[in-house]
Amino acid sequence: MNSNWFKIFLRLNKVRYGKGLILKGLPVIFSKSGNNLSIGDNVVIKSSFLSNLVGIYQRTIIVTRTKDAEIRIGNNVGISGATIYARKRITIGDNTLIGGNTKIIDNDFHPVDPEIRRKTPNEKMGIRPIEIGENVFIGCNCLILKGTKIGDNAVIGAGSIVSGEIPANCVAAGNPARVVRYLNTNIEKE
Repeated sequence: MNSNWFKIFLRLNKVRYGKGLILKGLPVIFSKSGNNLSIGDNVVIKSSFLSNLVGIYQRTIIVTRTKDAEIRIGNNVGISGATIYARKRITIGDNTLIGGNTKIIDNDFHPVDPEIRRKTPNEKMGIRPIEIGENVFIGCNCLILKGTKIGDNAVIGAGSIVSGEIPANCVAAGNPARVVRYLNTNIEKE
């Protein structure tokens, strides 16, 4: 599919995007009516198998699901075969790179309590916004969970599971992700 046709589809679905949007392959981008999904200038979204040599297992999926959900993607962001799924809010700062097959999800998909899950599977689930700063590099195959805050210039190691707060100017990795070193030696460890 020609990306110009897909851009018409985005406009019809009230997805705002800036100049210079590059689509490699066909992503799934959908914003439920009444939601705010915006993509900044010079964003590259890769969704085809050979568009990233890490090996993309799926097309990029960017979806706002519930009333008043919001996704804001800054300028000069790169996304490869990732899922970005908001029921509340996900913000991604300028110059951020999101590695192949990463999942960024601000909710639990279902309630944790088994009785509630059985009776009302789409209600009373944990939902907390995600904030990813500017100039962040998220390695491939990461999972960014609800309530996560990642500071500016942080690097998230491949395969990490991130929950909670990752400070600016550091490298964090693991399950759960922890700071392994700081990028600026003038910043003290907590």
